[in-house]
Amino acid sequence: MTNPSDDRARQREAEAILRRVRQETEPQTGAAAESMARGLVRHFWAGDADPADRMEVIGTRIGRLAGLLAFVGLAIGLAFQLSSH
Repeated sequence: MTNPSDDRARQREAEAILRRVRQETEPQTGAAAESMARGLVRHFWAGDADPADRMEVIGTRIGRLAGLLAFVGLAIGLAFQLSSH
C-alpha cells in the first residue's frame, strides 16, 4: 500500500517539472512563430527588393503572390484527384 503523503509529494514534484518545462519552452515557441510570421510577411511583401525601385517591389509582390496562389490551386487540384479515386 502506498503512503498518501508520498503520492502527494510525487504529484507536487511532477507538477513542478511540468511547470518548469512549460516556462522554458513557451517563450521560445512564441518567439519562433512570431519570427517565422514576420519573415513570411517580409518575403511576400518584397522586403528584400530595392525600395527605391517601385516597379521591382510591385513586380516581386505580384510574382510571389501569384506563385502562392498557383501552389494553393495545384494543391487543391491534387487533393481532389487523390480523393476521387
